[in-house]
Amino acid sequence: MTMRTIRVELGDASHDAHVGANILDRLGELARGAGLKPGACAIVTDATVEALYAARVGDALGKAGFAPVVISVAPGEASKSLATLEVLYDRMTAAGLDRNSAVFAVGGGVAGDLAGFAAATFLRGVPLVQVPTTVVAQVDSALGGKTAINHRHAKNLIGAFYQPRLIVADVTTLATLPDREFREGLAEVIKYGAIMDAPMVADLERDLDAILARRADLLELVVARSLVHKAAVVSADERESDLRKTLNFGHTIGHAIEASAGYGSYFHGEAVAIGMIAAARLSSRYAGLSADEASRLQHLIERAGLPTAMPPKWRSDEFLRALGLDKKRAAGAIEFVLLDRLGHSLTKSLLIDDIVSSLGENHRNV
Repeated sequence: MTMRTIRVELGDASHDAHVGANILDRLGELARGAGLKPGACAIVTDATVEALYAARVGDALGKAGFAPVVISVAPGEASKSLATLEVLYDRMTAAGLDRNSAVFAVGGGVAGDLAGFAAATFLRGVPLVQVPTTVVAQVDSALGGKTAINHRHAKNLIGAFYQPRLIVADVTTLATLPDREFREGLAEVIKYGAIMDAPMVADLERDLDAILARRADLLELVVARSLVHKAAVVSADERESDLRKTLNFGHTIGHAIEASAGYGSYFHGEAVAIGMIAAARLSSRYAGLSADEASRLQHLIERAGLPTAMPPKWRSDEFLRALGLDKKRAAGAIEFVLLDRLGHSLTKSLLIDDIVSSLGENHRNV
């Protein structure tokens, strides 16, 4: 079994992110190595991932002295709700979890966000381990400490920064992802290249076909490279006061699309892909991104099988309301992440009216 380890430097909250093939079976060993105490713990997952990996995770934890209870929720964004959160609290209480009991978030971004927020708030905070099994979660959402549930008006409106004690990303779990879910995760990978690593864009252009074929060695490299970038950003700016905002490239429009279309209509990565195309257009107008580089980014996103067109009803009241609720808004404007060139980003405050006007009447000419 191969394994790469990325250290996330956050003072007392520093922790390791392990990436490799078939390292899920070492989860209990790695958890003990991170200082977690054996005994009662919770595995929070969804019904789909439960059928695939809950027994294997439970066995790995049991061999290291943990006694897990599996708490399974319905797949999809609808589970990131106050109602589901209450179910988690009830099950964790019934299982007798105490302040030393870890919560293992096993699955994609929904499981990670939901279990993370539960861990942050149950008994005022219990240890959290992220065990991501999707591309989006492995390259992005599992690292950084963002936890949240959705509100009917906006995605991730209720949440907390809460760092995990450990991240274990087994790239072999990506083999079981449906094609659409695998491809959506590549949006976050492309994002890292766009905002901070131009050579990564070139490497993705070269290797994309093999990545889509899910070659394990390339997946391990792509996940580790993405996490190195995110760890550097998070270590420098844990709570998104400055540098970390650049990680939101494509997300401002993307989150508004998700909220206005109804959670689940678009996968997160699909909405972010559309958001990156929209951000590229804004970048050409407000930051000097060349037409050639904007076209190059769009071509890579299209090759990954991701959507690039704004939804037909993107100018609806629901979309504009969701855009206006963006967490980076202030005084009628939104701090927008733009590119002046591939591999380099900047932020610029844009009025919502200017954003809508710049994207144009023709939603397919983005």
